[in-house]
Amino acid sequence: MFRKSGLILLLVLAGSSLLAQQRPNIVLIYADDLGYGDLSCYGARRLRTPHLDHLAARGLRFTNAHATSATCTPSRFSLLTGRYAWRRQGTGIAPGDAALLIPTNMLTMPRLLQQAGYVTGVVGKWHLGLGPQGGPDWNGEIRPGPLEIGFNYAFLMPATGDRVPCVYVENHRIVNLDPADPIAVSYTKPVGNLPTGKDHPELLTMRYAHGHDQTIVNGVSRIGYMSGGRKALWNDQELAQVLTDRAAAFMESNRQKPFFLYFATHDIHVPRLPHSRFAGKSGMGPRGDALLQLDYTVGQLMETLERLGLDKNTLVIFSSDNGPVLNDGYVDGAVEQLGGHTPAGPLRGGKYSAFEAGTRVPLLVHWPGRLMPGVSNALVSQIDLMASLASLTGQPLPAAEAGDSRDALGQLLGHSRQDREFVVGHAMNGTLSLLQGRYKYIEPSTGPARNANTNTELGNLPQPQLYDLRADPGETRNLAHTEPVLLGKMEALLRHIRQNSDRPTPP
Repeated sequence: MFRKSGLILLLVLAGSSLLAQQRPNIVLIYADDLGYGDLSCYGARRLRTPHLDHLAARGLRFTNAHATSATCTPSRFSLLTGRYAWRRQGTGIAPGDAALLIPTNMLTMPRLLQQAGYVTGVVGKWHLGLGPQGGPDWNGEIRPGPLEIGFNYAFLMPATGDRVPCVYVENHRIVNLDPADPIAVSYTKPVGNLPTGKDHPELLTMRYAHGHDQTIVNGVSRIGYMSGGRKALWNDQELAQVLTDRAAAFMESNRQKPFFLYFATHDIHVPRLPHSRFAGKSGMGPRGDALLQLDYTVGQLMETLERLGLDKNTLVIFSSDNGPVLNDGYVDGAVEQLGGHTPAGPLRGGKYSAFEAGTRVPLLVHWPGRLMPGVSNALVSQIDLMASLASLTGQPLPAAEAGDSRDALGQLLGHSRQDREFVVGHAMNGTLSLLQGRYKYIEPSTGPARNANTNTELGNLPQPQLYDLRADPGETRNLAHTEPVLLGKMEALLRHIRQNSDRPTPP
């Protein structure tokens, strides 16, 4: 009797395991500040990105895909919640000591996938705040954080590479923190006695250009002040490999069950300090070298999936949080060593901008045997990833949740080339834009025309702007005065979207 019941139990467990493996693993790779023209599969000629090219050749490459914002924090908020960040106060670029920006009672992408039976993990750049209002307790339990919004495992850079604290956080605690050397962090006044870039430029191995002149860590001055935590500080040159190894370890430890990995790289954000295996290899300075490192990182993850025998049952999505920027705070030769490389391709603007290069980004989707490979010109938005993954995993999406996200699984898998009905873009100063079909509308704004620090055109004008992107991808001919009827319709649609957050339908 025992043998018979034991056999039945084994068969049930085996069947459950088989059923679980029929659900695809999901790996979402989110690059940082990667431009539309930065990869060779998108036309770059000055350097090659063979691993990403291979992903594109075997998968689906999108030519009209958009992040929701031209800056990092709001794009990440929107990605994980299915709600435009501009609908919620306090979702601009977060300081390194910000409280958690995503409410713990909100349905998120990882929580949705947990409900579908997935083990969920996040590795890499977070930049969505940690801890309660007032900021985290860096020397104790750091909560709420990723684990409280749906991740089972987290290994993070708390904010960005150019912001303190320059430490890793694993789940609820700083890695390798010595209790005898506690951390203090402030974004309002100096703490401790560590030197700053402003007062001690002679200690810098990379000079700052603007704004990044506070506490020096590893020879680089950062935004913000910190003291203590010397054993916990990261090494910038090793950062990409550390994150890649953690991501690979997460996939390996969960290979027997479906998993979701959100892997948010630091590359190619500043400060750009790639490993010695890449330093000097691109001929384009640290930014080009960081591009090579990013490509290698993706290759490492794909090799891990292949080694584990999971590559054919894993949906891999690769994209970026916003468009490119060159001088974003450090003197690293990014401008001087371009040598003909065009990070934004044929597009105008870049990071922070309402122009097209602010939000149009690379998007590659890879799932052998399960999608239609090739090139898609469909207009798509990252806001739809949450609803699309809900559709993929058979999860209902309550009407009150992820209100801006729509099911675009057909487009992501190449079965449909239909444009999204509209795409909303969001620039640094709050300016919104609207894409519909071939046309783009940028609302009037009193913001500055150019970012004085990065020399980026921001797309702000006190008058409305209307462009035919098919005929004029560089947004050089404003049609607002010659197409008043179309302009009026797009103004009305954007106004309607702004006022209606739950899956807005055009009036």
